[in-house]
Amino acid sequence: MESVGSIIMYLVIALSIILFSVLTVTTRKILRSATFLLFTLFATAALYFKLDYEFLGAVQIAVYAGGIVVLFVFSIFLTSHPGHSDEKLVSKKRVLGMTASLATFAAVCYALLYRCGMAMTQLPAMENPKMNEIGKALMGTGEYQYLLPFEAISVLLLACIIGGVVVARKR
Repeated sequence: MESVGSIIMYLVIALSIILFSVLTVTTRKILRSATFLLFTLFATAALYFKLDYEFLGAVQIAVYAGGIVVLFVFSIFLTSHPGHSDEKLVSKKRVLGMTASLATFAAVCYALLYRCGMAMTQLPAMENPKMNEIGKALMGTGEYQYLLPFEAISVLLLACIIGGVVVARKR
């Protein structure tokens, strides 16, 4: 049985992830949106640390909160005026978007309730993988290993950076 403090800490982390995620997509200023995204990623890392996944938490902070958000901020500075507030976007498909978001919310709630119902039964104990196994899975070239997708994404990010610089230089 978990302690009350652990449950409260989980709720604080979960609520901060939800709050900062909503603020990320609803704010009009793009630099504030990147800052809220950074807070969301830090809260996600805190959740990993709470679940005793120290490696995932460290990777979350180093790669996503450190690298990707910095890349976003530099891209914002290169391509737009960060203090500039655009007019409010008007969409004719607002009802469709709300319907899709409510359907997704219902599916997530169903999945959580189904998973919590399964948690009442006895599940087998899981072990944390060793660092050596994680390294082989991430940097291996065999089946179910991720070196090729990792390199493809790095080339894609490099192309995005070059595209942002080219667009910024034309102005």
